[in-house]
This record gives sequence, structure tokens and C-alpha cells, in this order.
Amino acid sequence: MSATNERGESIETAPTPEARLGSTTDTGAPAQSDRNSLTVGPDGPIVLHDTHFLNQMAHFNRERVPERNVHAKGSGAFGVFETTGDVSAYTKAALFQPGVRTDMLARFSTVAGEQGSPDTWRDPRGFALKFYTTEGNYDLVGNNTPIFFIRDTMKFPHFIRSQKRRGGSGLRDNHMQWDFWSLNPESAHQVTYLMGERGIPRTLRHMNGYGSHTYMWVNGSGEKFWVKYHFHSHQGVEGLTNEEATRLAGEDADAHRRDLYDAIERGEHPSWTLSVQVMPYEDAKTYRFNPFDLTKIWPHSDYPLIEVGTMTLNKNPENFFAQVEQAAFEPSALVPGIGFSPDKMLLGRAFAYADTHRYRIGPNYHQLPVNRPQAVAETNTYTFDGPMAYDHSGDDPVYAPNSEGRGYADEVGAVPESWESDGEMVRQAYTLRAEDDDFGQAGTLVREVWDDAQRAAFVETVVGHLLGGVQGEVLERAFQYWKNVDAETGQQIEEKVRASNG
Repeated sequence: MSATNERGESIETAPTPEARLGSTTDTGAPAQSDRNSLTVGPDGPIVLHDTHFLNQMAHFNRERVPERNVHAKGSGAFGVFETTGDVSAYTKAALFQPGVRTDMLARFSTVAGEQGSPDTWRDPRGFALKFYTTEGNYDLVGNNTPIFFIRDTMKFPHFIRSQKRRGGSGLRDNHMQWDFWSLNPESAHQVTYLMGERGIPRTLRHMNGYGSHTYMWVNGSGEKFWVKYHFHSHQGVEGLTNEEATRLAGEDADAHRRDLYDAIERGEHPSWTLSVQVMPYEDAKTYRFNPFDLTKIWPHSDYPLIEVGTMTLNKNPENFFAQVEQAAFEPSALVPGIGFSPDKMLLGRAFAYADTHRYRIGPNYHQLPVNRPQAVAETNTYTFDGPMAYDHSGDDPVYAPNSEGRGYADEVGAVPESWESDGEMVRQAYTLRAEDDDFGQAGTLVREVWDDAQRAAFVETVVGHLLGGVQGEVLERAFQYWKNVDAETGQQIEEKVRASNG
């Protein structure tokens, strides 16, 4: 817009609010119409040079990125983690030093459901955290359960397919799920947990979170430790009954997403205490069962909880797609003082998560604002070009080593922060130890942790699930599966199912 100054000269002025009401093309020019396409006459064909229409439609066709194959339905919020304890004896990681506050992002999700599926299906919940630390991003990608269905990542695609939909009918199928579970008895601990009262959280605020895997911590002196992460909800741990979950699924498929968003908007900021179990490095070699087995917990009597700090979620996303759907969490995002363990599931996920982001979002997903390291002054990575690259190195060398002054990493003289493997390469899960059985910890949960009311509710849940289409040999295996967990409970399940089947 133009006006005149006191000398009568024409000058440019800022547009009035009325003038800003119009839209622009993707390249910034004023758009001619967002209501009507350009045609030859009122009833003629749309012309090819109506570029604004074509660009709008072409972008609309590409508006969605592929949903996650696992954990597709999710909710997220930003917050802060404050380290209140002193665990510097175990790790030199900057975010876990006393008094340090670290901005973070959390994403909670179901496992098997698609984006439009109900929040209240019986399913584990993902508990993914991104810490924007001063040493780079640290991602802790876990669940609301301390264990998982399998111990070897080779089985993971097979497991997920058994929980998804039939290829022919396109329907979820309890028979298919039980076929996999009953043929893989290592699943017993997680399935027992899933069929219990924590199998459907009341809200995302009313559940605990766990790193689930065993990780390695390294302190400033180079000493190594094995750790497990536990996030305990300050809101308490509450579950939904089958009836409540079914009702909510029909009334509001987004009940958990809505509850988290609304609570933060009201100023009721959910929070969790992080504690860790710490195992001395040498203990793992002789512990009575394999401490890297994801189907097992470490008894607290052997390795008590040590408090680390508090996670508080206090800010909702401003744009769900940009900050939750495009948020990329990956166990491979580590920082100094934190490392992997020999857990085969963890090692497989270290590749799979980053690779799924390259497929879903593109090879430069780290450059998106939600995924960028935010507390680091500068990154210096030799990944180069690719679709949608925003960061470029100018005329700096794009290879390492180089003699032109661009820094690169060199292992010479560095202190290794990793565990070492001995012996030949093998495909077995682990070398068996005295207590490396599949049903023991699940049986302990049923007999020693739950009371009579919890056991009764568990039996009813399992019976209802088995009556949902499980039959024949798979049903017989399911009966034996639960008898292996606990003979009395398994017998009750069999009797109730047979009675209902006539």
C-alpha cells in the first residue's frame, strides 16, 4: 500500500488489517481465489494454468505422512525434567547432574491401533521422552510396562503383525494374537500384565512409565553400571474396567488425548518421579537370570530404586502435526554417560526407529524444529544433502578426515564407553541361567502381588478375550499357557471358557 508524506511524496506503508485478509500462493504472491477454480466459461473445464488451484490440490494429496506402523495413535506435550537427586556416581550425563533442568517432550501412544483407533483399547502404552540436553538430544523410548512380549528383535515384525489385522478380512483377530502368544511362552509375563488391572490406563496421566530395557551408565571415572528407568505417576496409577473402556471408545475415541490436553490447559500439570535401579557392571555376569532379558524385571529387593528427579508436562503443542506427529523418538539418540546393553530388543530398535523416521518423514527429519537439538550451540554432522535439507555446510569439506579445518571424531585415545562381547556369534537369545524360565515372574505377579479381587478380574478379562474367537489347537495351547503361569488360575480360565462354549 502507498500513502504520501508531508511533502506530498508517495511512500509505502504497512497493509491495513482489511488488506491482510487475502491469502497468498505458496511462493508469496497474492492468490486470486480460494473459492473458485478458473474455467473456460462457467461450465467449461478447469484450465491447467490455474496454478494456485493445482498447487493447493497437489499439496492436499500429500498432506499426510505415512502413519507409524507401531504406536500410530499418540498424544504429546512439552515439559521440563529437573534432577533433584545425586546419581553422579553412576553417570556423567549432563541432564542427570544435581539441580539441572532440561526441556523435554513426551509422547504417549497405543501400540497396535491405527491413528483413528480408540484410546481405550487393551494394549500397552508407549512412553517416549525426548530430552533437549546441553550435550544433544537424549531419547528414552519405553512403555507403561516394565517388560515386553519378546526378548529377541527378530520376532518383532511377526509379533506386531499378529496384533494388527488379518490380511483377508482386514479385521483384528484374537485367535491370531493367541496363536502367536501361545507359541512364544516368553510372552507370559507381559500378557499377564496386559490382562490385569493396568492393561487399560484410566488416563495417560494415571500410568507409570518405564525405560523397560536395561541401559548402561558410565560415570566420570569411566566406571560402568547397568540401569533400569522407572517413572512413577504423581497422579496415581488407575485403570479402566472393560466396561468403562468399551463405553469410552464409543463416546470419545480420543478420550486420553483430550484428557491430557485439557488438564494442561487447566494448569493441572501432570508429573512423574524418575527412579533407577542400578546393577554393578560385574553382577550381570553371574546374576541368577539374564538381566538383559526384556521379559524380566529386576526385583527391587536385589536392586532398590534410587530417586533421580521429576518430570513435569506443562505445555501443549501449538501444532499437533508439526510437534507430535513429526516428532521422531529413537533409542539411538544417546548422550555421553549413557549407552546400550546387550539387550537384543534394544539393539534392534536402535536401528529400526531411526530408519522408520527416514521412511515416514524423510532423511533430514532431524532438521525439523521439534527434533533439532535445542540446547546445543552448533551441530557438525557429515550427513549430506537429501530431500528437504535445510542445514548446509557451504564450501566446507563434506568428508572426514579432511585437512581443511572442519572437525571430525577420532577414536584414537578415547575411553570406550561400551560393553564388549566375547565368544562366537550365535543366534540363540541368551545363555540360559538358573532362573531364566518364561513363566516364573508371571506366576509371581498372579500369586504374590495380586489379591483375590485382582485375580478374579484378571480371570474374567482373559476368559472374555479367549471367547472372542480363539478356538481349536490355539485355545488348548492358551489353557496350558495359563496353567504354566499358575495352575489354579489356568484351571479357572479353562473351566469358565468351556462352560461358556457349552
